[in-house]
Amino acid sequence: LFLSVSLEPGPTNRNRKDSSKMGDKQGVKFGSQTPFAEPSWYDSRNATPYYNEHHKAWRAKMRTFVEKEVTPYIDEWEKANEIPLEVYKKASDVGLLKATVGWPEIAGPQPEGFDGFFSVIAFDELSNCGSGGVVWGLTGGHGIGLPPIAHYGDDEMLERVAKPCFAGEKRIALAVSEATAGSDVANLATTAVEEGDDYVINGLKKWITCGMFADYFTVAARTGDEGSGMMGISLILVERDRKGVSTRPMDCMGVKGSGTAYVEFDDVRVPQSNYIGDVTCLLRDFVTERLGIGLQANRFARVCLKESIEYARRRKAFGKFLVDQPVVRYKIANMAREVEATHAFLEGLAYRIVAVQRAGENWLNALLRIGAEAALAKVQATKTFAYCAKEAAMLHGGNSYVKGNRIESLYRHVLSLAIPGGSEDVMLDAAARLSLKGRL
Repeated sequence: LFLSVSLEPGPTNRNRKDSSKMGDKQGVKFGSQTPFAEPSWYDSRNATPYYNEHHKAWRAKMRTFVEKEVTPYIDEWEKANEIPLEVYKKASDVGLLKATVGWPEIAGPQPEGFDGFFSVIAFDELSNCGSGGVVWGLTGGHGIGLPPIAHYGDDEMLERVAKPCFAGEKRIALAVSEATAGSDVANLATTAVEEGDDYVINGLKKWITCGMFADYFTVAARTGDEGSGMMGISLILVERDRKGVSTRPMDCMGVKGSGTAYVEFDDVRVPQSNYIGDVTCLLRDFVTERLGIGLQANRFARVCLKESIEYARRRKAFGKFLVDQPVVRYKIANMAREVEATHAFLEGLAYRIVAVQRAGENWLNALLRIGAEAALAKVQATKTFAYCAKEAAMLHGGNSYVKGNRIESLYRHVLSLAIPGGSEDVMLDAAARLSLKGRL
């Protein structure tokens, strides 16, 4: 009954210029008025244990930035396979680049009431643009390449590298994956051999987000002996302008705009002062990466759901609107069920990190305690996205197979989230192994 009433044909928000203003008139619901188009707490009638007025103000700030400074330029940036540098400066000024890395001290004063949910909102709102390439181009390399330096780098590295990255003046990428070691990180072949006061780095990295335009690379390299496995891996900073560093583009199915690249290190010599930290820095980084991918995938799933509802409200077939077909309402209800459950899972994990922050403890250490669940949350979110993208495509019919259609674009991003950051099968196995060993 609820769906048959709330999904009646009616006006959509497709042409609305600034949805951050929505809710002012009614004083109730922020953003789109389409059912399930926003997280439940966007409706002020719904009580929430997580969010307060500071989060609401931040939400409006992020929505305005994305709608004015990001969404109108998606096609242009995807075709260029790069986002202009000045956009990073705008993203810095609004706080997006800082929030997605946890807003450490080097990034400047935190906004009032800042906690981990600011980061959740930032990722979620940016992902509302519906372009995986733009999301990754703006925060992909930054969000996983910068945290090890921002949280573990020495003072010199913070000033020289982290500060200009937070200011949107420089860009960075995480270089981990290789042709024979994607999710199998313990078998990385790239080496960093000590010679005097330097490391000499050799290896070829693949699928490196933002690799084509990054100024810095946070490189996972083997500093231990052959056969040292995961514990023999370290993170080392490599500047793009070092002799022996080269990049070449990869033409991927989706994520256009993110500058995905091969990055090769051929006898690259860097000082040992460029050492960032051991593999535990990387493992913590993986947890936040997986939560970020989960948030992105679930918002993309939500966009598929929103587009489907709005299309079904205005599309007629066999003499009536699609929303009047029981099978269509069934599809929409199942999409909503998946999206809402997944969002609640992600919020619950975020709260556990925030609770550690509020207790005055080191939230970075807390990341390792949720590693198994973060892996499960990523899988849950990417499977939800895959399901919603397919159902949305079926509802849109032939339109979803045509370039320029939003569902066509989103469908091409399914694998780009299901595989990077740990493929689904590997994540499920890792979560099972960790939990069965009591590491929950």
